[in-house]
Amino acid sequence: MSTREAEAIPAALKTLVEELEPLDRTERAETLIDYADRFVEVPPEVARRPFPEANRAPQCESEAYVWAVDRPDGTLKFHFAVENPQGISAKAWGAILDETLSGEPLEQVARVPADVIFRIFGRELSMGKGLGLVGVLELVTRAARERLARGPR
Repeated sequence: MSTREAEAIPAALKTLVEELEPLDRTERAETLIDYADRFVEVPPEVARRPFPEANRAPQCESEAYVWAVDRPDGTLKFHFAVENPQGISAKAWGAILDETLSGEPLEQVARVPADVIFRIFGRELSMGKGLGLVGVLELVTRAARERLARGPR
């Protein structure tokens, strides 16, 4: 990872990447299942079914959705829904993004590189899953860029 990429990743996400990278496939899978178990679906005060297509991650086989809610400190709180009950990777990714990017500086959230997905999930991640997880990240980083463009509240 280049210095520029390291600076782009918020501290909590960077720490998680550094913890997961050296794990073997089994340990990594167990850790990601633990994250999936911590997944909390978007609360009804933020969104209700049927969810709007604008919030749906492109190319995500698990039908993942993303919402970004303004926080009083000018950062964002991220919420996710995963419609496929078998969407363990999408649920793990949603929990990871919420735990590591909610409340972080928008400038950093906006620049999280897609490469971080493969560093977390492993290089053997299938193309289909990879594209879906990238779609989720794109919605998160876009929300941060849009919030930055609106300026201070």
